[in-house]
Amino acid sequence: MIKKTLFQMLMFCVISTTALFAQKVKKTVFIIVDGIPADVVEKQPTPNLHAIAKEGGYTRSYVGGVKGAYSETPTISAVGYNSLLTGTWVNKHNVWDNDIAEPNYHYPTVFRLLKESYPQKKTAIFSSWLDNRTKLVGDELAATGNIKIDYHFDGLELDTIQYPHDQARDFMSNIDEAVSQQAATTIKQDAPDLSWVYLEYTDDMGHMHGDSPEFYKAIALADKRVGYIWDAIQYRQKNFNEDWLIIVTTDHGRTAETGKGHGGQSDRERDGWIFTNAKNLNEQFGTPQSSIVDILPAIIRFMDIHPSQKQAFEMDGLPFIGKLLFAKPRIKMENGSLHVDWKNLAKGEMTILASTTNEVKTGGEDHYKVLATVPLAQQSATIKLDNLPSDFYKVVLQSGNENFNYWIKK
Repeated sequence: MIKKTLFQMLMFCVISTTALFAQKVKKTVFIIVDGIPADVVEKQPTPNLHAIAKEGGYTRSYVGGVKGAYSETPTISAVGYNSLLTGTWVNKHNVWDNDIAEPNYHYPTVFRLLKESYPQKKTAIFSSWLDNRTKLVGDELAATGNIKIDYHFDGLELDTIQYPHDQARDFMSNIDEAVSQQAATTIKQDAPDLSWVYLEYTDDMGHMHGDSPEFYKAIALADKRVGYIWDAIQYRQKNFNEDWLIIVTTDHGRTAETGKGHGGQSDRERDGWIFTNAKNLNEQFGTPQSSIVDILPAIIRFMDIHPSQKQAFEMDGLPFIGKLLFAKPRIKMENGSLHVDWKNLAKGEMTILASTTNEVKTGGEDHYKVLATVPLAQQSATIKLDNLPSDFYKVVLQSGNENFNYWIKK
């Protein structure tokens, strides 16, 4: 009897210790607060955003692709959302405006990547705008592999009974309040693995009033609403064996003259920002290199999502959390040779690959040729392309599980 009791006590200790040190379940929430330029969010009191950054960090991050290059991207709402969702610029995802006429679903969203790696994990979207789920993510569309969002609370802008539309657009503030409250409740109770929360009211006030007290009040309300979600995350982390990543960002800035417009390539329209609680931020998290397309690579690294090589080679950003092997890559063509340089951050090798096709655009696969493999410490390479003549190259820099994609168009 004594032996059995001692055995039971020993097993209880083993089980308790195992549970104590069990790996925490990773979960992510990303929030898009529409249309706030970096200079404004930096000047307004935003206690909840600052509480998040206190645990991780804040940086300016650009939107709008590479200015003047093939990836230049309109600083328009749905365009920015899809750059975040797919980790690509408009030349790939093909959402050029808020009509969302022909999104290219061959570039999968972060929701689809999660479901492909972990079909059992749960997803959620909380949004005033129904198109975010039905068109951008492509909920239950054959073209997206019939991906299904498990929890959704959206389309409230279509409910003119509960939210009668008024000229001051107070109804949209009420919708954002309902969206954020529901997101907080669902996160606290059900804890979806990957959630997107979208808040619109700030952009409405920007369009109506520009840089103004009305706009600044909307930012304060958005911060309060982010606070609901942040409180829910802290509750989950305190009471459950979970590790939560939160990323709060914007989709575009505003024009400098009045603050009422956006869509162009002025500095203020391109100046976005990121607040996050991530603790292992790396060199990609900073100005001027950080961008909205870095958010997807950061999420998939945190969530341990494993895209295919075909998918990874198409991503335009680098993860801003975790160890980087190289940073600040630059690629250009000059006198028939490819010139590549980077900042070395680790021991290892850099493989430089190129393809002269773009079959991924239509669902195919590009075949890459290894041009060179050099030590990371070399930090540069020049490669003659005499044996690979073309007017178009997709170049990939690869080291370990880190990839950087760039196009050369003559």
